[in-house]
Formats: sequence, C-alpha cells, structure tokens
Amino acid sequence: MSSIKSWVIGRRGVLAAALVLCFASPLTCYAADPVRVGFALGLTGPNAPNGNQLLQAIEIWHDDVNAKGGLLGRPVELVYYDDQTNPANDPGIYTKLIEVDKVDLLLGPYGTNLAAAAMPVIIQHKLTTISMLATAVNRQYHYGQYFSMVPLGPDPLHAFSSGFFDIAAALKPKVKTVALVGIDAEFGKNATDGARDNAKAAGFTIVYDQLYPPPTTDFTPILRAVQATNPDIVFVASYPPDTVGIVHAAHEIGLKTKIFGGTMIGLLATPFKVQLGPMMNGILFHEDFVPAFNFPGSRDLLQRYQAIAKAKGGIDPLGYGFVPFGYAAGQVLAQAVEGTQSLDHQKLAAYMHGHTFSTVVGDIAFGPDGEWVKARYVYSQWQHLTGNDLGQLQDPKHDVVVWPAALKTGNLIFPYTDALQ
Repeated sequence: MSSIKSWVIGRRGVLAAALVLCFASPLTCYAADPVRVGFALGLTGPNAPNGNQLLQAIEIWHDDVNAKGGLLGRPVELVYYDDQTNPANDPGIYTKLIEVDKVDLLLGPYGTNLAAAAMPVIIQHKLTTISMLATAVNRQYHYGQYFSMVPLGPDPLHAFSSGFFDIAAALKPKVKTVALVGIDAEFGKNATDGARDNAKAAGFTIVYDQLYPPPTTDFTPILRAVQATNPDIVFVASYPPDTVGIVHAAHEIGLKTKIFGGTMIGLLATPFKVQLGPMMNGILFHEDFVPAFNFPGSRDLLQRYQAIAKAKGGIDPLGYGFVPFGYAAGQVLAQAVEGTQSLDHQKLAAYMHGHTFSTVVGDIAFGPDGEWVKARYVYSQWQHLTGNDLGQLQDPKHDVVVWPAALKTGNLIFPYTDALQ
C-alpha cells in the first residue's frame, strides 16, 4: 500500500470553510465531523484518462453537496486512492478505507476488473457501494448491497453487445460470420461472453474467438489471424491503450470486414480519439452517454467540467462518457442518505432498492443485483472524420447514433470498408 497514492480533501480545510460559512449564513454552519466518502480510482495506468474524469466529477459533486449544507448537516470529505488500474491493489485499498480511514460511505471502484477485486472485502464488511462503469460484477455474488452506475439494465452481460448484434442481424445482404477479440480480464471476458451468446442467438457462425493477455502491445499478428478467417463481423472488447493498438493494426493490415467495432473503451476517451482521428471512421461502438442527451443538470455539469478541464489541462477536455456517471453516483448516494436520514449501510441499500433517483443521467431505479432496471445506452458510428481536431469530435454529424431507432441521428455506413473512403 505504501506505493499507492492517497488523497484526502482535508478535514481542516472543510471545517475552516465551514467556519467562514457560519458567519455568512447560519444555514450552512457545520457543527459535526465530516461524512467521509471513500473510493478508489485508476488515476494512473491504463484507466487514467477515464479515472481522472470520474475524480473531477466526484469533486464537483462534493463541492455542490457542501454548498447546500452537506449530508445530515455535516460537511462531506473525500478520501480516495489511486489503484493504478491494478486490481491487486483494490482489496487492500478498500480494507484500509474501511478499517483504518473509517470512512462512512463507499463509492467505486471504477471498472469491471477493479470492482470485482474489491467485492469480497466489501461483502465481508457488509457495506454498500456504487461501482462506476463496471459490468456484471454482481452476477456471481448476488450481493444485495452492491449497486452499479452503468446504464446496461438488468442483463449487463448481454446488453453490452446487444445493439451491435441487433444492427448486424438486420443488415442486407445478410452477414454470417463473426470474429470475437477481447482482453483477458474480467471486462473482456464479460463482454465477449455476452457477445458470443448474442451472436449465436442471431444465427451467426463464430470463426474466431480469442482473448489476448493484458500486456499485449503489438496487435498486428492478432488482426492478421482474424483476417485469415475472413469474418463478416469483428467484435472487439478492449481497454483504452489496447483500442488504439487494435485500430492501428486494423489499418496497417487493411482489415476487410463488413462491421468492425464493439466495446472499445478507448473510443470514449478524447485524447485517444484525437490521436486516432479519421482511423475511427466506420467503427461501430458502444456509448453510455452522448452529447444529444439532455437530462436535468447534465449539460450544465459538462460545461462546468469542460471549463475546469481547460483551466487545469492534462485531463479529458470533453468528459461525455464518464463525468455524468461519476456525478450521478454521488447524487444517488446523497439522496439515499437524506432519504433515510442515516449512514447505516443496510438502510441505505434497502432505500436504494426501493426508490427511483433523479440524476444527471436520467431517472434510475435498481434491480435485485444492483443493476439498472431499465437500460439506456446507444451504438454509434464514426463517420466522415477528416482530421484530428476537437471540433470534429464534438460534431454530432461525425459521431452518429445508429441504434436504437428512437435515438438515431443517422444511418449506418455499411460495409465498414465503405466508411473508410
């Protein structure tokens, strides 16, 4: 644990600010110790581009809550650690948060692999948490105090790729064969397990089905092996740096397929999108939040985040894929605390199972395993990018929603090779 960085938005700072507020307005005067909210995020390592967005979102939520008087009349204090995107670090981090830091509430971690690693510790201590953008973590535990801030609905394993295969199944002329590629980690296994089931249910023949080890940096041999099977569809489940490597490899070998994409997390991080630019054209990919969404407070939040990102530098300048979910996790936690007037984790979990929450990502209700009762996500395709500038990445005519029909902003360019022209 000594190498893992930690931060506390300090008690002294919070209380000093509170004293100033006492003189300014008795309504915001704090007379008790802070409510400590603990969590881990990948602030370095492969998840860093997304983890740092989530951190900024939680800090904005923290500031907003304290500006309104805190929780239960007490200021909120954040205690967090960088898990370095290494699942081996998360059990120790959450043990420290619970047993040493004595936090009152938990969030996170971010990411499937990391949340899965932390789960045994959280279950052992019978505590409640809201993980962020983790997929199907609770399918083996069915733990009643776990909640997921990811809009995949009650069957996240299959939802992650359902839109992809719904699109593929409706195409004419019909496509028949599928190649599955994913990272050999909890996220990649979950995504490809669901994709395999969805592909078979749609009547496709799987001609390639392999996971690659996390240290992989050269994806050219993998893409050549995929191409050798001549698949109509290539579905990929990749983390951010892997996404970049896979897209580069696809262009290097001149990948010839009719649909290329999947759950490619790197396509949600602006620095990677700027790096790839027109190489993303034609890729069909999963998105959880798009600029066209306009839930109460969402656009204001993103404007505030983008101003902070511009001033700070070094973090994602747009924040679409992650910032709303970090803030929403805090909103759910705060509404549960105020609804129960308690920090008791069993009471919080019971309340969260029984109520609907109004958030910047829309209204949320949780099912038995802590997944959303109703899914809310899209499949998009990058189209007609001609450069690597930020303006094109923000233009909805380039990031085109093609599924579901109710949210479509344009039509799929098919086959993939046509979108490259």
